[in-house]
Amino acid sequence: MQSGLYVSLSSQMALMRRLDTIADNLANVNTTGFRGTEVKFNQLIGETENKINAKIAYVSQGNDYLSAESGEMNQTGNMLDFAIRGDAWFSLNTPAGKVLTKDGRFTLTDTGELVSVRGYSVLDAGGAPIILDKTAGEPKVGADGMIYQNDKQVGSLGLFEADISKGYLRYENSGIMPTQAPVAVTDRFNVGVRQGYLENSNVNAMREITQLIEVNRAFESMTSLTKDSESSFGEAIRTLGGSR
Repeated sequence: MQSGLYVSLSSQMALMRRLDTIADNLANVNTTGFRGTEVKFNQLIGETENKINAKIAYVSQGNDYLSAESGEMNQTGNMLDFAIRGDAWFSLNTPAGKVLTKDGRFTLTDTGELVSVRGYSVLDAGGAPIILDKTAGEPKVGADGMIYQNDKQVGSLGLFEADISKGYLRYENSGIMPTQAPVAVTDRFNVGVRQGYLENSNVNAMREITQLIEVNRAFESMTSLTKDSESSFGEAIRTLGGSR
């Protein structure tokens, strides 16, 4: 009888995990380059301690993963705004190490270094900071990420890819730190850069609100089930205790 309690409690824990991710997604619906978090839940099978060896299905707490959907492209006209077409990331040099991001809002320092909105160095394909000549006019960037000033190639924006499914940590600037080391993208026709554009968050607010309502209803149902199970368990104890 207690298995019903364990099943409902495991479901509530899973639903709480999903509520946390929905809240985080909604908080970042307007965050440039943000990739929403989804949760994959697995069914765990346990065996009851009785002769019929019955199977009880529990819900795991879930594993986070990033939504692979791209956000909409927003044209800004700013020559230092960049968006990536395809499955790739920019790389930043931060105090925590190299961080991948889709947030292409870059600026130039007084020394000509290309940095993120948080002041972190933007890296080229070789992992080095990008230094431009502030006196040479606005840079022009091709679809392949090559940077030109006065019609001369002066650098390149690094585009990187990593297997995010292996695990990751969130970082500021819409950044992530993947468990697997990222590698530079080379010779990929389906990956490129768009200058003067930014990628919006890929969070669909209406879909997240709908899921929020569904999760709240499911949580209420599990709470009701837990109360019913507790009531039944208590009634059984009283009945058995009175039969002595």
